[in-house]
This record gives sequence, C-alpha cells and structure tokens, in this order.
Amino acid sequence: MDHDPLPVAARLLRDRIAIDAKIAAVIGRPMAAGHLGEWIAARVFDIELESNATTAGFDGRFTAGALNGRTVNVKWYLKREGFLDLTDTDVVDYYLVLTGPTAPATHSRGAGRPWCITSAYLFDARLLLNDLHGRGVKIAVASSVRAAQWEAAQIYPEQRSQALSLQPAQVERLRQFAL
Repeated sequence: MDHDPLPVAARLLRDRIAIDAKIAAVIGRPMAAGHLGEWIAARVFDIELESNATTAGFDGRFTAGALNGRTVNVKWYLKREGFLDLTDTDVVDYYLVLTGPTAPATHSRGAGRPWCITSAYLFDARLLLNDLHGRGVKIAVASSVRAAQWEAAQIYPEQRSQALSLQPAQVERLRQFAL
C-alpha cells in the first residue's frame, strides 16, 4: 500500500502550529529557539532580559550572584556542532549557550534536532574573542570554537567552569528539558 506522506506532514505541521502558539502565549514572544532559549535562561540563571528583543550584542543582564549586572548573550542550539554565533563587540560580557546533543557538523539528511537541553556553557566573551582573533578565526554567525573551549566552559551537566556555580535548583530546572 502506497501512503502519501504529504498529508501526514501537513497534519503534523498544523499540530506544531497549535503547540507553538501555546508556547508563545507562555513566553510572550514568538516561538523560536532564540526566544524560548532566552526565556528559559532568564528563569534558570536569574537573567533580566532586555525589553527589546533586538538589543544589539546582548539579551540581558545577570541579576544575582558573582555575575550580577554583567551582560549576557543567550544562544540555544538544538545540537552542539562546535560553532557559535558571535559578535565582535565589547557590550557583551558572557555567552550563555544551551545545547542539545553533541553532533558533528555534517549534512542534516536523516537527522533530527530534538528540542532539548543536554548541556549548558558559559563563555567569557572577551577571552573567547581574544583567543579566536589570535588564531585568525573569523567572528561571525558560525565561528568555530575548539572542543577544549567548549569543555572548559561547561556548567551543566558537569560543572567544569567555575565562572558560574549552579545551585541544585538550577540543575533540576535544566533537567526538565533533557530527553
């Protein structure tokens, strides 16, 4: 029996539109990985988001702890492929990156991108940019970051970076988004 997958895709897309509308109502912004990632990060990491979602260079400021008042640019990548969307500016102090599973940067045929958080990383923006400039890496939408830098910046599920120590409640909040 030959089944046409087009109607199935159309139905699933309608289901997704309904779910996206419900999420948008919760977060107060359109459903997109960027907006949802910022919303999640704000609630887990005590970040006050900028009222304007298009503020150049950063998304908000930490409101507690050792990073209180420091600016942060939040990213959520559904897979960690080793690339980071960076801006060559002095206005951002940290990049907080939420990711799904680690995956090689390769073609996407047959692969999924699960909406989950398996890891979180905190990069000191100035240190990272200085290192990338020193290695001649182009600062752009897909700047290549070394695996060792990702490992050193990890704050969840393993606490490798000491720049931001997670409390047990924060770890539990992140675990809600695991597979």
